[in-house]
Parts: sequence; C-alpha cells; structure tokens
Amino acid sequence: MINSYSFGNITIDGKKFTKDLIIFPNSINSSWRRKTGHLLTEDDIAEILDYKPEVLIIGTGASGLMKVDDKLKEKLKTLGTETVIKKTSEAEYWK
Repeated sequence: MINSYSFGNITIDGKKFTKDLIIFPNSINSSWRRKTGHLLTEDDIAEILDYKPEVLIIGTGASGLMKVDDKLKEKLKTLGTETVIKKTSEAEYWK
C-alpha cells in the first residue's frame, strides 16, 4: 500500500524510498533506473514486460517530466496491457 508520495519521496507499507522504483504486486525493485534521462523505453521495463501485466501504471514524476516512448506504448497495446500514464501523485487505477 502506498502511504504517501511527495517530490523525491514515496512511502510504501511504512518504508520510505527516495529513488525511482518498480512496484510489483508482491515486491518492490528499488534499484531500478532508466537508461535515458526522462524517457521510459521498452529496455527500461523489460522485466515488467516479461511479467505480462494486465494493467501497468506509469507515474511520470511530480512534474510529469518523464515521457513514455511511443514504441513502448505500441508494445503495450500489442501485449493487451491496459496502461495508465499520469503524474505520480495522480497515478492510480480503479477498475
């Protein structure tokens, strides 16, 4: 459960993180890093794509600076993955 979020900080299940991370249903990858600045590419989330999620929520940071590569968007469509892309503070999913 995400307890709180602010620029540069996110608290999940009471544990504070200060870096970008990937949140899986049963684990957190806190050593994850994008390869190219503020652009998210297929290579950056290969481990997620291998997981073949039904839904992928992408937080683009406090200011929304991170962009998602168009090729990645197409790949996600091909996989049938529902994708939510929003500023991190707004990134949530309700089915």
